[in-house]
Amino acid sequence: MLGALVQLGFDLDTLLASAGLRRADAEDLDAYLSPSACALLFARASRERRIRNLALQLALRTPVGTTPLLDYLVVSSDSVGQGLQRLARYLRLVNPSIRLAIRDERNPTRIVVDSGGDAFQAELTVSISLIRLMRETDDQLKVAHASFIHEPDDVSEYARVFRCPVRASASWNGWALSREAMRLPLRRRDPALRRWLERQAAAMLAHLPAASDVRSEVRRVLATQMTAGDVGVDLVARRLAMTPRTLQRRLAQTGTSFEALRDDARKQAADVYLADATLSIAEVAYLLGFSEPAAFHRAFKRWHGTTPQAFRSARDPVPG
Repeated sequence: MLGALVQLGFDLDTLLASAGLRRADAEDLDAYLSPSACALLFARASRERRIRNLALQLALRTPVGTTPLLDYLVVSSDSVGQGLQRLARYLRLVNPSIRLAIRDERNPTRIVVDSGGDAFQAELTVSISLIRLMRETDDQLKVAHASFIHEPDDVSEYARVFRCPVRASASWNGWALSREAMRLPLRRRDPALRRWLERQAAAMLAHLPAASDVRSEVRRVLATQMTAGDVGVDLVARRLAMTPRTLQRRLAQTGTSFEALRDDARKQAADVYLADATLSIAEVAYLLGFSEPAAFHRAFKRWHGTTPQAFRSARDPVPG
């Protein structure tokens, strides 16, 4: 999506800076950028008023695979209805601030988007979902109508792209599909791939906190940055679109600190790396950002009461 902003003529570096981010943050494919940071960036782009219906234009330029696990879970489903059920179930993996509800008590079925009052996110979720489903049904999908609580820049353009009536200033965000439309097959349906992806998604979902808070956001950043050397509070705060002082204050309000969370992230990563026999103890220490192996040994003894080598040997004993 950041690439799509460049295609549309936005100055990406300026937008990133406005959200407290840098180009390196966006170009790191393994980096975690919090939904709040991304929302701030797109809100700044929307306020420039450079492009009418910015969310729609981004959706038209965002290919399947941008969020691989969620995207392929949806498009490998048998039908539109099954794809929407998986989207509703696993959307939280990508953006915990958006909820999708399928109301099928009547015909047509309503797919309701709860964006917490964020008009841009509502437009983006509706646009990406409908455009993807249209493409994945080879343009066979017919939408009964779409609906927005607010007034988009140009309702007529939405109606043209969605090929359906679009109601503005309505009581809900989302779209409506007939039962026949919900049963339409998707062209990339693949039961074996879907089952494998669903196992991965379910495992990830089980480890997500019930509600997103600053601690879980910090843990997500640390989990993706543990091999980036000494990860400091400045980098993590930037990824979360806040100042280091604000981050430390908010963590203190939850009864923890950045240092404690980083220490715990290092402990968990150390356990994983030591299971890899191809990595030496010194390499594990380097990957975790310790300045020297001795510092890693001291930390590890504090975590487990033993040395890294003894821990590794106990997990993988030499056959007798």
